[in-house]
Amino acid sequence: MDGCGPLKTYNGPKRHPLTPARVSRGVVCLIVILSTAIMMLVGIGFVTAVLMRFFSVHYSRKATSVFFGIWLALWPFLFEKINKTKVVLAGERVPSNERVLLIANHRTEVDWMYLWDLALRKGQLGNIRYVLKKSLMKLPVFGWAFHIMEFISVERKWEVDELPMRQMLSTFKNRRDPLWLAVFPEGTDFTEQKCLRSQKYASENGLPIMKNVLLPKSKGFCACLEELRDSMDAVYDITIGYKYRCPTFLDNAFGVDPSEVHMHVRRIPLNDIPESEDEASSWLIDAFHLKDQLLSDFHSRGHFPHEGPENDLSTMKCLVNFLFVIILTSILTYAAFSYVSFRIYFLLVCVYMASATHLNFRPSPFFTL
Repeated sequence: MDGCGPLKTYNGPKRHPLTPARVSRGVVCLIVILSTAIMMLVGIGFVTAVLMRFFSVHYSRKATSVFFGIWLALWPFLFEKINKTKVVLAGERVPSNERVLLIANHRTEVDWMYLWDLALRKGQLGNIRYVLKKSLMKLPVFGWAFHIMEFISVERKWEVDELPMRQMLSTFKNRRDPLWLAVFPEGTDFTEQKCLRSQKYASENGLPIMKNVLLPKSKGFCACLEELRDSMDAVYDITIGYKYRCPTFLDNAFGVDPSEVHMHVRRIPLNDIPESEDEASSWLIDAFHLKDQLLSDFHSRGHFPHEGPENDLSTMKCLVNFLFVIILTSILTYAAFSYVSFRIYFLLVCVYMASATHLNFRPSPFFTL
């Protein structure tokens, strides 16, 4: 059986030492992101995602995607402009106006955040949604944001997850609503111990033995295909690799790692993916076998094949977006400290957000626009 120990590209020295200056800068960035998140959620999110939803799910989603796309753009600004992390795209250059299912390998706790860099370049940042573990919905403030942005939370037990997941997926069938739905079929981030268990299972069941990814779990992927096949255009198969270390959340916040994030993109038309669950499961395993080979080549060569000339993010646009968020947050903060009525509103919205997130509740529209 092949080993699956940490690869050299994940074990190199940290790009930057963790100095007091970097810690201070990271803390300031996190405070800005957290404070702006709170004010955007209370001042804007409740209006767009809750009040507008009583009248139209479509326009509620449209408004929510605009405002939260603006806020989410702070993260690529942090990664690429402040931390100077280089994002390199390879493979196929995909269009910007498709409804798609994204599948990606899950090497670390922050893989999903780097999909924002791709989504921003394609104008889909506010439309990206994730299937994520339910425990993340308990995060203060961010759990509320995940709920408002209609992320699908799962227990990772199919007998528990199937019905609520299918119910949530059924609400995404309207082709008028742009959608990038991201799934990590491995179900958990990659570690050496998990890899060894995955290899053991593969060996016992006649499946491919892989060193850089885990065997994918197909139930959620197949459910997404079954529910959304008629309303989606393609599957984007994204393989993520890092130089020179695999980053943690704090590495990102403090600008320590990574030096580069490489993403290889394959576009697969839905007609090329079998409709039966067994055949779709086999297709998914083959796709991850290809990911394993791509990552082996990446670790030996330092890049994915067919790197493309995707544009860098505009520094000016990032700064304008940042200033807009800061100004809007400042206005909302001033209102919160100046008016008793707004403080009462703030408190009531926080109570609603906490309750709705815990109960996974969203209002139904009175009529459809």
